[in-house]
Amino acid sequence: MSTHAKRERLLLADLLEAAGPQAPTLCAGWTCRELAAHVVVRERRPDAAGGLLLNVLKDRLDRAMAEYAAKPYEELIQLIRTGPPKLSLYALKQVDEAANAVEFYVHAEDVRRAQPDWSPRELDPVFSDALWSRLEKLARLTGRRSPVGLVLRRPDGRTAVAHKGVPVVTVTGEPGELTLFCFGRQSAASVDLEGEKEAVSRLTVAQLGI
Repeated sequence: MSTHAKRERLLLADLLEAAGPQAPTLCAGWTCRELAAHVVVRERRPDAAGGLLLNVLKDRLDRAMAEYAAKPYEELIQLIRTGPPKLSLYALKQVDEAANAVEFYVHAEDVRRAQPDWSPRELDPVFSDALWSRLEKLARLTGRRSPVGLVLRRPDGRTAVAHKGVPVVTVTGEPGELTLFCFGRQSAASVDLEGEKEAVSRLTVAQLGI
């Protein structure tokens, strides 16, 4: 049975292919080619992918990114579609689902929402619940740099605290939109913000995400 990660992987590949290598994305400064290279490096170059979190490996990451970005765009798309090598941890279904369902969803929206003709995407309830479950676990991590208290709320009233502090801003939206907000795509997320005006302004430009 197809997992959320596998479905989002294929959707991301389709979106990247349709948009073309020079199309913009929501990732600041990245075209679709660079986003595709990022996805491939993350799965196929663990020795370099650590540079996403560790400054000591950043030069290695930059070199790997440049190497893959120089490949034919169609090859990058195919590498995304076929997935990681068999010996990669990402090849394990459980690891792929845990590590990539949110990753690929966010990047698919990075491509979709950077295009002028994008339209809202309705997520099925099961996937929405899966995103919420993941967001509950990651909320404190993604919100650790919030300059204000941050509470996430679904339309049905369920909440998660992403950052303790005052004043508090409550962000209400569907799980997919809250996920985008917490991963630094505040301006592209369809959410409602409640709180003091200055606190809301500070939050919308804060560096959220892992």
